[in-house]
Amino acid sequence: MSLLQIKDLGKSYNSNSKVLDGLNFEVKSGEFLSIIGPSGAGKSTLLRCINRMVEIDEGHIIFNGQDVGGLNKKELRKLRTNIGMIFQHYNLVPRLSVIENVLHGRFGYKTTFQGIMGRYTEQGKEHAFFLLKKLGIEEHAYKRCDQLSGGQQQRVGIARSLIQEPKIVLCDEPIASLDPNASKVIMDHLKSITQELGITCIVNLHQVDIAKDYSDRIIGLNKGGIVFDGPSYRLHRNQTDQIYGTEAQATPEIRELIMV
Repeated sequence: MSLLQIKDLGKSYNSNSKVLDGLNFEVKSGEFLSIIGPSGAGKSTLLRCINRMVEIDEGHIIFNGQDVGGLNKKELRKLRTNIGMIFQHYNLVPRLSVIENVLHGRFGYKTTFQGIMGRYTEQGKEHAFFLLKKLGIEEHAYKRCDQLSGGQQQRVGIARSLIQEPKIVLCDEPIASLDPNASKVIMDHLKSITQELGITCIVNLHQVDIAKDYSDRIIGLNKGGIVFDGPSYRLHRNQTDQIYGTEAQATPEIRELIMV
């Protein structure tokens, strides 16, 4: 069953070119989908259109049976409780503790007054500690976030998104700022989230090899259009040439990754 449907999606920031140009695809519940492509291909814009951080110009985004573009502010706020977001640069409040940052993920379920007063239920706090333990950072719960490593901060970001109990998690370059070891930890956790909790996961990645290792399915974007959409095992040299350009145009890192 499709949780997300993208229909003829178009987005422009100026009159000269389209960032997204007539995208069409569906995402099933529990699917782990990676979006790959060169810088400027539209990967980040696509994720931001899904949760309407960016307004779309053309087409429709149907999430969990609702047309995202047609929702008012109250309806959109409710919808976003089902959409977790993980950012490249963590998007945490550095001076606040780990547990406080995680609990901020519950704001979508609280009234404005409750949010201002920082009122959280005991059940919410227990859930936060459960997630921190699952992500291996429970011992850091009362540390300020700016005292943690980049990989640890990203795990806080994952916990904050999961405490919403979302149906889908959108990850915008979640490992771009991390070293290889920290990147593996983050990708392992994201994969286990999909498998154990049944949460759909869409991840923007630059690393082709990582996308192939972790994804059920990969979509390749170039100049705002889909040039590949299929299971990860079908992504080979011909397809990556289409996504990233010819070998002469690709960076050395990409050429090394796609020699398969």
